[in-house]
Amino acid sequence: MKSKSTESLHEELMEAADLGTYLKENEGNFSNDDITETLKDLLRRRRLSKATLARKSGMSDVYLHQVFSGRRTASRDRLLCLCSALRAGLPKTQDLLKRAGYAQLYAKHKRDAIIIYGLLHRLEPSSINDKLFVENEKTLF
Repeated sequence: MKSKSTESLHEELMEAADLGTYLKENEGNFSNDDITETLKDLLRRRRLSKATLARKSGMSDVYLHQVFSGRRTASRDRLLCLCSALRAGLPKTQDLLKRAGYAQLYAKHKRDAIIIYGLLHRLEPSSINDKLFVENEKTLF
């Protein structure tokens, strides 16, 4: 069976009389993306150890291990730290945010604009935090 587009699913949902029926009929069309595999691939390509990644991303080894094992879902800010530390770039970061169910970065928001700048210029999470702090914005960690 061919997967339905997001637009098709949205149209069907808008017209659905019963949510349960809609969900049952479209069960095979819902995204079940596991971002941990993408993170693991980025880690391999960057040739970093998990300990180095934990240090660069500002999180504990235990937290990072839980994220990479799938036992814990990284918060939006933690995912942004991982993307920055892994030098994922803006398009990959936006994709990971979307797949994780988080809001993508939006340049009209000052905080997001600072984070986008950091990703585009391949800044470490701590440097992005410094810029956020100077601008009185919530830091990533």
